[in-house]
Amino acid sequence: MTSQSALANSTETTAVVSMDLVTKTFPGVKALDQVKLDLYPGQVTALVGENGAGKSTTVKILTGIYRTDGGSICIDGEPVTFQSPNDAAEAGITAIHQETVLFDELSVAENIYTGHAPRNRFGLIDKAEMHRKAAMLLKEIGAPFSSHTPLRELGIANKHLVAIARALSVDARVVIMDEPTAALSHKEIEELYELIDNLKAQGKAILFISHKFDEIFRIADRYTVFRDGGFVGDGLISDVTEGDLVTMMVGRTVDQIFPDRVHDVGEEVLKVVGYAHPTEFADISFDLMRGEILGFYGLVGAGRSELMQALFGITKPAKGVCRVNGNIKIIRSPADAVENGIVYVPEDRGKQGAVIGLPIFQNITLPTLSRISKNGFLRLAEEFKVAREYAERLDLRAASLDQDIGNLSGGNQQKVVIAKWLSTQPQVIILDEPTKGIDIGSKAAVHEFMAELAAKGLSVIMVSSEIPEVVGMSDRVIVMRDGRIASKLSGDEITPETLVRHAAGITTQTEGAKL
Repeated sequence: MTSQSALANSTETTAVVSMDLVTKTFPGVKALDQVKLDLYPGQVTALVGENGAGKSTTVKILTGIYRTDGGSICIDGEPVTFQSPNDAAEAGITAIHQETVLFDELSVAENIYTGHAPRNRFGLIDKAEMHRKAAMLLKEIGAPFSSHTPLRELGIANKHLVAIARALSVDARVVIMDEPTAALSHKEIEELYELIDNLKAQGKAILFISHKFDEIFRIADRYTVFRDGGFVGDGLISDVTEGDLVTMMVGRTVDQIFPDRVHDVGEEVLKVVGYAHPTEFADISFDLMRGEILGFYGLVGAGRSELMQALFGITKPAKGVCRVNGNIKIIRSPADAVENGIVYVPEDRGKQGAVIGLPIFQNITLPTLSRISKNGFLRLAEEFKVAREYAERLDLRAASLDQDIGNLSGGNQQKVVIAKWLSTQPQVIILDEPTKGIDIGSKAAVHEFMAELAAKGLSVIMVSSEIPEVVGMSDRVIVMRDGRIASKLSGDEITPETLVRHAAGITTQTEGAKL
């Protein structure tokens, strides 16, 4: 981290970018209300806030996608107005988004320079120069692949490096990183930290957006907190604690993130015996009781999501038996799963859970159209009634149920996806990374709601990579490693240390409950 003496002198350094009293309003929603934000050369500023605080809107303003309704933006102290993303790029501002659009059929170099490839004197793309410049960028960020490599051959982490190289290809002075570690392993996250240190050493100003406080305190020099579209405070990260930031974010102290859960579980609802897939998992057996929250933990590649997709009928297991309420069920498709009371809220809510472009109410009622139809015609009043009921149950925050789900914050999108499946009145709900990418306030709300569901007799399978969440919410935990069950834990056995050791394969044979 940058030394305190260097930070102390930052007040004498002109900010590369300054936003002052910036306002942005959408129909029915004031997304930003006179906010300020300063980004300094050679420093990382963490932008902190709950979903809906205005972080995404700020990024879109800085990158020229949105125009402000009021206030000012200055570059090196001089006022600027961005009419388009090209204007922002020419000013040296670039962004690395959580879900950057790349093209699998193009090479790495072509992805890096799409839209701004070097050209020869005839106006044609100079492929040799493009690959030369791409190779230099890849070397600069330590990428372990060639500029000629087809993108489809790369994994998620390496595709992320391509997105970073693309951002740097415009000779950026300001680099915005929006949830950059969401799909990375621990090793890959450490490599990203090294890259950020290199960018700081080059004098680039970095805006870092993350919901993970360990990341913020690991790499940030400064913080700025937004709440409900307004500016709350900023300063040096060394001057605050996690508790201070949480209080600023939510306007209250969050002492107890996980709800108390004192209740008896009921009879067996789901039993899986010998589930196997040719490439993803093998010999998976477990049971799930009524009113129970069963946690699944494991490192990247453990096979947890792949198992859940098989239970929901997205993929087919090679062998194994699934029993629901004691009866053998053949689940060949999601429709079969829903018919048997099993629903699945996927990790990738944007691509698999929600239909971007449709309003909230239609997303919620998609699985229950037959129930709210009569003689083949939708009953609009009934559709709104169902949508309103579940939106209220999850405390969904939106201007109206007619609002496009794509315009909601990540936490509220997650609530819509959960509401969609709860409207089918299931017996088992599978939540795959239920709080991934959402803020601490929304996490607490989701945790409370999960506890309420379990207390009412719904059985919950929770797949999570967040150890505090697994420990705080689970009645029992199944730890997976390399596509197999490494251990089954309950009660006092569920500790952070035990989870990590079992997931990494360093447990002893005597550890772990064999449930």
